[in-house]
Amino acid sequence: MKRREFALGATALAVPGLLALPAHAQSGPGYLTLKDRAPVEAPAGQIEVIEFFSYGCSHCKNFEPMFSAWKKAAPKDVVVRLVHVGFQSSFEPLQRIYYALETMGPAALDKVHGKVFDALQTERKRVDKPEVLFPWIAEQGVDRAKFEEAYKSFGVASKLRRAVQLQEAYKVEGTPALGIAGKYYTDGSMAGGFDRMIQIANTLIAQERKH
Repeated sequence: MKRREFALGATALAVPGLLALPAHAQSGPGYLTLKDRAPVEAPAGQIEVIEFFSYGCSHCKNFEPMFSAWKKAAPKDVVVRLVHVGFQSSFEPLQRIYYALETMGPAALDKVHGKVFDALQTERKRVDKPEVLFPWIAEQGVDRAKFEEAYKSFGVASKLRRAVQLQEAYKVEGTPALGIAGKYYTDGSMAGGFDRMIQIANTLIAQERKH
């Protein structure tokens, strides 16, 4: 599948943000080295790993528990960030959910992040619609007023723009995908599976430590 073409499977929801893995196979080591380095936020001596994802992506929902476990066990010199992709304007409502939760802090994000996947994909709730999202957020024990304020804020709008810039810098082809150290990119199709994505990330992290 070419970049930004979205194939909806039989079980996929017809809502914005649904994204299938690219259909092409990548030969070689399972990752690409970027020609131009992507920006990183990690300080010197730290190795940044980014997961590019979408709440509307069924593959991301399946990858989330695995990546979350890996993130919790990551070495202290590894900084892990999540970036919700914005391949087209219809992704914006889902992006705003993630970045509003991120703005509110780890307690809100950790409480709700996994539930958004379930609400959207399993329970078929249209949380991409504010009139559905805001009451649902309150039901999860999150302060609705603070969430709405963050959701509509200039700060979250800025995060959306930076997310698009970063996905362009890494030349993201599909989700879930990983960007490592501003230098390397891999995704499920390229790596040949989720386990292999994690293995490649570990290998590249070890490689970066030697530099």
